[in-house]
Amino acid sequence: MSAAAALPKQRAVFVSDVHLGSKNCHAAELANFLSGLQTRRLYLVGDIVDLWWMAQRRAAWGADQHRVVECLHDLARAGTELIYVPGNHDRPIRRFCGLMLPNMQVRRRAIHTLADGRRLLVTHGDDYDAVTHFGGFQERFGDWLYDRILAGNRVTNLARRQMGLRYWSLADFLKRQSGAAERYIERFVHAGIEDARRRGLDGIVCGHIHRAALREVDGLVYANDGDWVESLTALAEDAEGALCLLGHDGRVQTRLEPRRRPLRLAYAA
Repeated sequence: MSAAAALPKQRAVFVSDVHLGSKNCHAAELANFLSGLQTRRLYLVGDIVDLWWMAQRRAAWGADQHRVVECLHDLARAGTELIYVPGNHDRPIRRFCGLMLPNMQVRRRAIHTLADGRRLLVTHGDDYDAVTHFGGFQERFGDWLYDRILAGNRVTNLARRQMGLRYWSLADFLKRQSGAAERYIERFVHAGIEDARRRGLDGIVCGHIHRAALREVDGLVYANDGDWVESLTALAEDAEGALCLLGHDGRVQTRLEPRRRPLRLAYAA
């Protein structure tokens, strides 16, 4: 039985940055998570299949990747509504935005209404690159360095598994030591929050930067569901509208309580 099988049924779950087809994807952990998942709606918030990697380099596709696809089919057959919001690594799928298939929609972005009435923008997050990225040599060097860090992450966790230790993200640890990386993430967070504010919404759910987070920023919800190459996390909403950041083992990492509705007092006539 998977770790997720012990979870209560969720109202909605958000997953992004899986990067299926890339050697950096932790497909086995995602398949285990999805295999026991029960949810009314599953948002695939971009970079699910890494079409960019598969076009540029040799695709990494095996039994675990097939299991992920089968788990998604099983969820759809069980009645879960799938909403696919493509990102920058699966950008070609955006040409199908507006397409509606049985239990699946492809959308450029979506608005999700929580059980407590709050409305959240759901978008991958690459729209904010123009605000957050430096461009040029600095950005190309950063991409090269990040690829090397992910390679180190794979080697480190292979050794940890052999020693019976839990998954630990070397990549996230190293990024947290970098002031430049932290400043980039804060620019991204505020770009997303301001986009939600301009649209008159109560917050945002996104991915893209491979940094899971769940918090309030300037009175709005900032929820980044993380990724499946570093943090191995997903975002879930329960029946009351509470949001939880879940690890691949189903453990709650962070919880944001639902908005309290005003009490209605009854008066005698």
